[in-house]
Amino acid sequence: MLIIDDGGLEKLTLSQRNDLLEIIEDRHATQSTIVTSQLPIKKWHAYINDATLADAILDRIIHNAHKLELKGDSMRKIRSSLTEDEHLR
Repeated sequence: MLIIDDGGLEKLTLSQRNDLLEIIEDRHATQSTIVTSQLPIKKWHAYINDATLADAILDRIIHNAHKLELKGDSMRKIRSSLTEDEHLR
C-alpha cells in the first residue's frame, strides 16, 4: 500500500510529474494506493500543470477509485477547542 498524503500542496516540477506518472502507472490495477488532498479533483489538472500527463495520471488514479469527499471543519480545529478531559473520552 502506498499512501500519498496531502497531495497538491505545491506545484509539481516536470521531474516530479514524470515520477508520479511512473509510480502510478507501475501500481495501476495491481497494488493499492491512497491519495489524500485538500485540493478538489477538478483542480488536479491545474496542479499537475501538464494536460497530457494530468490525463494519464488521473485516468489511472480515478479509474475504479473509491472517492470520499469530506465536508465540515477540520478535525484539528475541532479538537483544538476541546478541553483535555474531552480529548480523553
